[in-house]
Amino acid sequence: MGMAAAEWKFHVLAVDDSLVDRKLIERLLQKSSCQVTTVDSGYKALEFLGLRQGIESNDPTALSTSPQEVEVNLIITDYCMPGMTGYDLLKKLKESSVFKNIPVVIMSSENVPARISRCLEEGAEEFFLKPVRLADLNKLKPHMMRTKLKNQKLEEIENGTEAVEPEIKGSEDMGIKILPLQSELEPKQVHLQVVKQEEETLSNNKRKSMEEGLSTDRPLPRLEGGIATAV
Repeated sequence: MGMAAAEWKFHVLAVDDSLVDRKLIERLLQKSSCQVTTVDSGYKALEFLGLRQGIESNDPTALSTSPQEVEVNLIITDYCMPGMTGYDLLKKLKESSVFKNIPVVIMSSENVPARISRCLEEGAEEFFLKPVRLADLNKLKPHMMRTKLKNQKLEEIENGTEAVEPEIKGSEDMGIKILPLQSELEPKQVHLQVVKQEEETLSNNKRKSMEEGLSTDRPLPRLEGGIATAV
């Protein structure tokens, strides 16, 4: 791993109009080894991300995007804030083609089921009740791991160290001759053995016939009363 990978930290943008709550969430996130940026309003969060309110557009909710210098991996925002609520900020982020995939977590000191359901349906990953505890932030670890693995993969691609599957070449390309299997050789060997046996049998029969022929052409003498006579 390079130096950039060693120094990389999960970056959280924390949005809350309360200074006390901002300091608390900042301290908890830093204990979780996160890089933290805090802002006190939804408008400043959009400005930090590079999303600006449309000035020339007749639609005051229109947004324009400018290049973002710092990558943000997660946004955690208070629900009740003046000017732009956490729910409004969530909607604008999910409407953005650039930032819609950034996980958003909503915080609130009020346990209102309808409010919680509305935020989750809009795309919020989690809904934490204040005061936020370290145990709550443990729920963010899966997001941290996914982002870390994604960055490692991108670094491997950029450095050309991504694992490459070995190319499997054909036997002809590798200069390997494929010999016939034993089962393919056996019929040929058996045939040769049969031919050889037949040749040996014919040779023996021929030799035997020749010997028998010699014995019939010149009959053996027969002894009669001690005198040899030819038959």
